[in-house]
Amino acid sequence: MSNTKLLGKVLQLTELRITDFEWRQRGKQLHLAVKPYKNGCRCPHCGRRGRIVRALTQARQWNDVACLGLGIVFHYAPKEIHCPTHGRVQEQIPWAAPYSRVTYRLEFRLCALCQIMTQKAAAAILQIPASTLSELLHRIIARVREGHTIRGLTTLGVDEISYSKGRKFATIVYDLKRARVVWIGKGKGRETIDEFFREALSPGQRARVRWASCDMSRTYIEAIKAHCPNATLVIDRFHVVKALNEALDEVRKEQWRELGKDERKAIKGLRWLLARHSRNRTPEHTRTLHQLRKANRRIHRAWVLKDEFEQFWDFPCPTQARQFLQRWMTTVLRSRIPSMAKFVRTLRNHLDNIITFIEHPLTNAVGEGLNRVIKIVKNRASGFRNLDSFADLIFLTVGDLDIPAQIPSPLRTL
Repeated sequence: MSNTKLLGKVLQLTELRITDFEWRQRGKQLHLAVKPYKNGCRCPHCGRRGRIVRALTQARQWNDVACLGLGIVFHYAPKEIHCPTHGRVQEQIPWAAPYSRVTYRLEFRLCALCQIMTQKAAAAILQIPASTLSELLHRIIARVREGHTIRGLTTLGVDEISYSKGRKFATIVYDLKRARVVWIGKGKGRETIDEFFREALSPGQRARVRWASCDMSRTYIEAIKAHCPNATLVIDRFHVVKALNEALDEVRKEQWRELGKDERKAIKGLRWLLARHSRNRTPEHTRTLHQLRKANRRIHRAWVLKDEFEQFWDFPCPTQARQFLQRWMTTVLRSRIPSMAKFVRTLRNHLDNIITFIEHPLTNAVGEGLNRVIKIVKNRASGFRNLDSFADLIFLTVGDLDIPAQIPSPLRTL
């Protein structure tokens, strides 16, 4: 077996043939003269073979994945061909994208590593500068996602995240059925969510959306109702419970401010215990909370009302759930607790969209789980200066398009 064939076997080169090799940089780089193997002289647009018009004299270079600590560089002089359909064009390079300086399999390895680690660590493994890797990564993501459209969206969720200091927010739209991020927009106002519905979805796609979930933001609620006439909106259960816990905690804070130093001992350390769900409490925790009946009746009353509200989510019939909620809200108003009364007003404003949870238990739990992954991506990079770079990493990690799988190369396992 010749040296060139041996190198081809070791490097798993199936779409090209090595014609010569040379060691450079004192043996740290292996430069290979290559040519297409049984797939040359093809049009980059239609894939048809064409007649050679001119062979370029100056060879181009492509960096490949480092092997055994050695940098691998391909050299080839592309040919100009005449395609019967597209005329005079440069032949397709089977191992790299047009105008790219790296091979497909280096692009695949780069994307796969950046999904699970920092760009700095990936650059060290691939033996390329971190700045070069970052530029390549965003270029690959932009190329792969160019022309990509959202498909099969029937259940969507909307939420906002903070991506930078200075109260900079972004709106994220999720496909809750597939647990993927489908769209990211700058800001959290009505114009941002309207941009998604008008530009990212066609009228037919908007009509096919059947279920939607969001928090109690009037901006998102009105936008979903305006653009998705066939969608049933479900207010996210997590945000309802969060608002109730905040109302309960406000009662605790009011009592803390009013009580003296000795009286505060009875309610000290109860913040997280008051917000805990009944199924997550031990009998000792329950006894501690019931002691508030003597120590602080106001906090005890608010906690009992909060515990009673948990029954709402277990009703099998929307009619029964509505009757229970009406009775519960009346009881809260009679308790004359301002923060709990404020929660009741919020509840009444969104009553119909909260009761729909009984019929279809849809939540933004999938979205919150994706938000956790997004925060990991942000923390991994120690923050982002602009939303475009952040959005690229989000789409790479939890986007609706599997970016590494779109790279057309049979050499991804190297």
